[in-house]
Amino acid sequence: MILSTITAAAGAVAPAVGSHIRFEDLGLHPDVFSIGFFTLRWYSLAYIGGILLGWWYLLKLLAQPGAPMARRHADDLVFYATLGIILGGRLGYVIFYAPEMFLHPLRIFRLWDGGMSFHGGVIGTSIGLILFARKHQLNWLRVHDYIACCVPFGLFFGRLANFVNGELWGKPTDVAWGIIFERTVPFGMVEPARHPSQLYEAGLEGIVLFALLWFAFWKTKARYDPGKLVGLFVLGYGIARFTVEFFREPDSQLRAFAEHTGLHMGQWLCVPMIVGGAYLVATSAKRRVRVESIAGTASVA
Repeated sequence: MILSTITAAAGAVAPAVGSHIRFEDLGLHPDVFSIGFFTLRWYSLAYIGGILLGWWYLLKLLAQPGAPMARRHADDLVFYATLGIILGGRLGYVIFYAPEMFLHPLRIFRLWDGGMSFHGGVIGTSIGLILFARKHQLNWLRVHDYIACCVPFGLFFGRLANFVNGELWGKPTDVAWGIIFERTVPFGMVEPARHPSQLYEAGLEGIVLFALLWFAFWKTKARYDPGKLVGLFVLGYGIARFTVEFFREPDSQLRAFAEHTGLHMGQWLCVPMIVGGAYLVATSAKRRVRVESIAGTASVA
């Protein structure tokens, strides 16, 4: 009953759109600039900016006592993580949202055709980090803890890029901050104002989640409990994404799936994240051992 109430409230159609902001009036464009055949898109910059800022912040974290790896590992780690993000994100999108692409394999390599899946990116990155940890004989779970603290940068920039692209918009609404996006309904119909769900996700998955992990790392001893930080990340993201999906339109090709199951595909994918994240947080204290710093400083009990 609660879920149906939230869904009904989120999907209330705006009776009038005259007072709402039109997306086209914001002057936003997916492309930063074009030179000949080369086009730089904001979405690409979001990935690059998230990776670079995450790498910078990782170095700050590694400088603290009890780090699971040394600074010399960071460059190699970024390569594994980036590869996991791209491969996992793209394959995840194809598997979860557009399996018909397997009938036309070349479409899989067209990253602009459909986009990426965060859940797939998480799986791909985790596999990459496990391979990285095995190569360097590091604690793979503690490596995940540190990387989890850096991910909100990419999520924040990525959702802002979704907004600039005018994609992944929300359900019709009559709230004052609703935005009239372009081409959301068949030609000839009146475009309704919609929830700017991309900005909701940028705030929750980016700013709020970063603040939570920042507090846990810098103000508590969470980094000494293997799995607690990554557990907080997975749990926090799962709750944030699950909630925002009530205000977001389902992917067009999965609209029937959402109507049949009562939840969006993104919400179903968040369920194991919420359960797994809660488990990691609840059991992290049991995994705590004396931490020997890879960087050579004193061990931490």
